[in-house]
Amino acid sequence: MTLDTQIIAALRSNTAGVSSSDLCNKLGITRAAIWARIESLRNQGYEIIASPHIGYRLVRSPDKLNADDLHAQIPSKQIIGRDLCVLEQTTSTNDEADRFARQGAREGLAVFAESQTRGRGRLGRIWSSPPRKGVWASILLRPPFTPAETTRITVMSAVSVARAIQLQTGLKPEIKWPNDILLKGRKTAGILTEMQAESDHVNYVILGIGLDVNQTQADFPAEVKPVATSLKIESGRAFSRTDIALALLRELDSDYRRLCAGKFSAIAEEWEGLCTTLGKEITVTVGNQQHRGRAESLDPSGALLLRTVFGRLERIIGGDVSIQKNR
Repeated sequence: MTLDTQIIAALRSNTAGVSSSDLCNKLGITRAAIWARIESLRNQGYEIIASPHIGYRLVRSPDKLNADDLHAQIPSKQIIGRDLCVLEQTTSTNDEADRFARQGAREGLAVFAESQTRGRGRLGRIWSSPPRKGVWASILLRPPFTPAETTRITVMSAVSVARAIQLQTGLKPEIKWPNDILLKGRKTAGILTEMQAESDHVNYVILGIGLDVNQTQADFPAEVKPVATSLKIESGRAFSRTDIALALLRELDSDYRRLCAGKFSAIAEEWEGLCTTLGKEITVTVGNQQHRGRAESLDPSGALLLRTVFGRLERIIGGDVSIQKNR
């Protein structure tokens, strides 16, 4: 844990103020060293006031993701987010997380970026990632699953993202199978899972999440404006992206523990209560094939069960979904 992490943690846990002597005793450094770190935090945008009576007090945090600040607020027993980094810009956080994974990084590593130049959505689509408008993150997981069971992670993460949004904003998100989070029918978040595996063993999974937080309509590219939205657009107010990021990590950690403990059925039940796809007549495009039928439920591995027009149940792992309009 860095000095800045410890100082921010002390400031956040002592909202009335923390004395310089207390910080010196806690961290084992001089008053001059404390002052130097406080000045560094101020230069990063943290508004910290000081007085002889109350010591140092954090008044306001900048609108930026800061690894030390995130670390300071993550419980010590939390796995997801116990290791993390924040990049100012990258091609894709999934690329960075994959690089760390190949180097042997621990499960739970979270990679955030303030912007992405080639953020990835499903089916090769680009995810617009303007600077400091959303939460662009990738999580490294090393689940005890077979490759066929990793679909559960997409289901789990959709539940986690939806719950985090509701807890932080009061909005009521819905899930569109397989990986879209909607607000009033428009997309505000997407999930992309990428896997490195053997035939019967998963080496690691990269869970990518793109969440549109403080965009206005003008921030979206023309091609997605009709279908995209943000937390700010739907609520009429801006949100702390740090708070949103922490909520995502917390809910993902809780649900991942449930998943690894064999409680997928409880997660799937939550998912079904949020999913707008179930019960609808849909068309799923998988490569050059189209599957039409009624979306009925999830199977134990997390795949969608589709009742075709011929009455068969087909198991669908992924694809591009469109809702069939009533004629």
